Amino acid sequence: MRIAIIDIGTNTINLLVADAGEGGAYSIIHSSKVTARLGKGGINDRRLTAEAIERGIDAIGQHVERLKSYGTVDRIVAIGTSALRVAENSSEFTSRVKSQYGIDVKIIDGLEEASLIYDGAKQVMPIGRERVLILDIGGGSCEFIIADKDGVKWSQSFELGMSRLLDRFTPSDPITRKQVSEIEAYIRPGLKDLYEALRAYPTSILVGTSGSFDISAYLVAKRNHPSLNTMLTTTYEIPLANFDEVYRKIISSSREQRKEMVSIDPGRVDLIVMGVIFINFVISEMRMERLFQCGFALKQGVIYRIANGLM
Repeated sequence: MRIAIIDIGTNTINLLVADAGEGGAYSIIHSSKVTARLGKGGINDRRLTAEAIERGIDAIGQHVERLKSYGTVDRIVAIGTSALRVAENSSEFTSRVKSQYGIDVKIIDGLEEASLIYDGAKQVMPIGRERVLILDIGGGSCEFIIADKDGVKWSQSFELGMSRLLDRFTPSDPITRKQVSEIEAYIRPGLKDLYEALRAYPTSILVGTSGSFDISAYLVAKRNHPSLNTMLTTTYEIPLANFDEVYRKIISSSREQRKEMVSIDPGRVDLIVMGVIFINFVISEMRMERLFQCGFALKQGVIYRIANGLM
């Protein structure tokens, strides 16, 4: 069975195509993304701007066109996350997707998103007896999951996505130390429930499943393991001292300098600053001792469930 997953995020719209076989096995045959910035200009007002809707429709169209080269696709699943679940006019977008492409968009809540992220990460990250804190950084929200080999102990979605932060703070170029402190002061009370969850379920291992972690892993691997292709790996441990170097490099860089960093695509040139600030905050505030990048998240979680007859 050939399956296509369209993951409609606040900043990017992703496509994953996989062939599912017997016993839950599957192979990924295509993965791509289009920067649509659905949340730009309206996310903190809980609406999609007309321009954002057009960008999103165009992105879906690009993916639909790309799917034509993969022959018969037995099932297309489109998942909407933070930008669509909070926007009061999200039906304008989903109705357009249905009428133009015949695709139904399923908008999921934060807990379902966290659950799917866990189902993705557990396939490639060896989660055992020791608990881990999984963090997926999105444009509209961030999902935190505390889990071990027996499953999820606690999870929650926080409306602290990087597009929201960028919209709210519009930092200078490069960002100043004062602005970083202001962002951290804003994040701290927003994560109150996470502090409490970590007291109940302590862990010092952070597993990151998003573009900010992918970029960090690439920059660290480029220096530490120059022959390693992080596009082909599914997990990579980032020494905290090396992440600190990445953090300092990015927050001290200008927009033009970040454009020259080959690991950062144009759609993340501004968002990566917020991303590394958020990661650094979690590491220091939650006293993390180990950091892993994980390449599997929501899309692979959906594939896993479909392949195993759970969705």
